[in-house]
Amino acid sequence: MDVLSDVIASVRTGRPHSSRTTERAPWGSWLHASSGAGFHVMLAGSGWLVPQEGAPVPLGVGDVVFAARGTAHGLTDDPSRPLESIVELDTLESSVEDAQASAVMLCGAYTMDRGRSHPLLDELPEIIHLPARLGRRAPLRAAIDLLAAEMERPGPGTDAVVPALLDTLLLFILRAWYEERPETGWAGALGDPGISAALRAVHDDPARPWTVEELGTVAGLSRAAFARRFTGLVGRPPLGYLTWWRLTTAAGLLAGGDAPLAAIAQRVGYGSEYAFANAFKREYGIAPGRYRSSR
Repeated sequence: MDVLSDVIASVRTGRPHSSRTTERAPWGSWLHASSGAGFHVMLAGSGWLVPQEGAPVPLGVGDVVFAARGTAHGLTDDPSRPLESIVELDTLESSVEDAQASAVMLCGAYTMDRGRSHPLLDELPEIIHLPARLGRRAPLRAAIDLLAAEMERPGPGTDAVVPALLDTLLLFILRAWYEERPETGWAGALGDPGISAALRAVHDDPARPWTVEELGTVAGLSRAAFARRFTGLVGRPPLGYLTWWRLTTAAGLLAGGDAPLAAIAQRVGYGSEYAFANAFKREYGIAPGRYRSSR
């Protein structure tokens, strides 16, 4: 699995949900902070994004807003007016007909396990605004159109189609953001052919006893050049990231299944349950069995 898909799979829990909302002026809502992530797409009309800090941001047709860490924010037709307080994204619903609406939005939310968060997601801004641009981000626009059509006219299989489209939309939002960032941090790591190849090798086979030299060969770089570039972009040395990803993968297996600890240890590259338990406790501050029980 490629790195971005693997990262999302490791932190996503439960089923995403969405709603198609219509609003007639005056309208506005304040969404409280949550442990998940959410998005809004302006399908028709216009409005304003009101962040916790900073100036309100105008939203036009096709604009996408993504709250990567569930940060509190507001949506309104008039940022000077106090906002009604609500809790969940999917309570943004209205019976106003589209013909009467001053804004039509597509909204969605994802549940996340922040205990297994990945630095690729941690370095995202609290609120991402992707303005609509003619001829740009065609895959993202296509995913939005498909999801909006399915929400407006549900048909046989909708219960399977919508979650799949929501996951697709999340990946396209993140891809669009990272493709347009400077070549630093995780944007640089994903965009660097050598480093991304090494990351994919680690994610494809975390149990393999990788060495820095082997990963450097995968990246097409000398051992020293690879270690230096990997650490600069990823924020951890290659083997430090390997260990961290092994334990993150193990945490997901513990939380989502009942496989024996010895089997999990072997799957993530530890020769014994004892070695795995010690490493896991160093990372999470709790024994694997107790971690599983707490989840």
